[in-house]
Amino acid sequence: MKEKMWMIRAGRNASLVQDFEDKGYVAVGWIEMDDLTNVKSKADIEKIHIKAYPDQKAGKRRMSVGQIARFRFDIKEGDLVTTYNPEYRIYLVGEIVSDYQYIPKSPGDFNHIRKVNWRGKVKRDFLSVRTKNTVGAIMTLFLLSDSATQEFQLLLSGKSPIPEDTDDDKETEMDEIKKDVMERAFEFTKDMIQKLDWDEMQALVAGILRLMGYKTRVSSPGPDKGVDINASPDGLGLEQPRIRAEVKHRADAVGAPLLRSFIGGLRQNDRGLYVSTGGFTRESRYEAERSTIPVTLIDIDELADLLIKNYDNADTETKALVPLVKLYWPA
Repeated sequence: MKEKMWMIRAGRNASLVQDFEDKGYVAVGWIEMDDLTNVKSKADIEKIHIKAYPDQKAGKRRMSVGQIARFRFDIKEGDLVTTYNPEYRIYLVGEIVSDYQYIPKSPGDFNHIRKVNWRGKVKRDFLSVRTKNTVGAIMTLFLLSDSATQEFQLLLSGKSPIPEDTDDDKETEMDEIKKDVMERAFEFTKDMIQKLDWDEMQALVAGILRLMGYKTRVSSPGPDKGVDINASPDGLGLEQPRIRAEVKHRADAVGAPLLRSFIGGLRQNDRGLYVSTGGFTRESRYEAERSTIPVTLIDIDELADLLIKNYDNADTETKALVPLVKLYWPA
């Protein structure tokens, strides 16, 4: 049976890593939650968490409850554990030697504890790129993959993992990791856009047009007149190009009749922009292609791509709708 190995972080910025090492334990916080020794299930932990943190958002609550439940129930005596000391770039590696314990007023108020027999240390520089990526996850507590566990065990015993990463292997793996991170970030950005209400979506499209150099006028709330946003270099529609934009924020794809109606309301010198977060049918795309007035169709992927590529130039209002931060990656 393969050994399990857990990563348990030593508080924010690894502030408790020296306590973990000197006193032979690992721990998690959640100070408002008292002794869990007599708690029997994850459902019970969730009830306690709701009482302790009533205002926490559902997504964060699910993650917190999952990690606390793992610390309380899933980790077993004999499992391996590691924690990271960023100051020295080393991972402490040890064995869990106790069941769950609750010790009030522990360092940092990390009162939920398991005793550890530390076996040794592994330098981060000796890990493969794949394992570095695995242990780089930001969660407080998680289970390592079998390959990462085996790599730690080999390094701890003084052996080098075989085969060793070549420079080409490392570069390829870094590229794959970067691609994965970027794809996840793109999907998360789309998720944020999808959560906007209709007025916010209209404001976002107007904001993207502004950051691309246009001045915009957004239609006032009321019955749909077929055009939600007017954009032009001067903001009055006197200078070309004059863009008329329609925004549909719904799950269903826009069909040909809606697009045909939109095109029918455009004037000869107009440029049409139709944004649909639900996408477009094949027939509606055909309508746009055969239109004598230029019409551009933007789905959720293209909208997110436009926002990301132009985000640095976005105004405060647009950034407030979809807050993003820049991610730096080694060149």
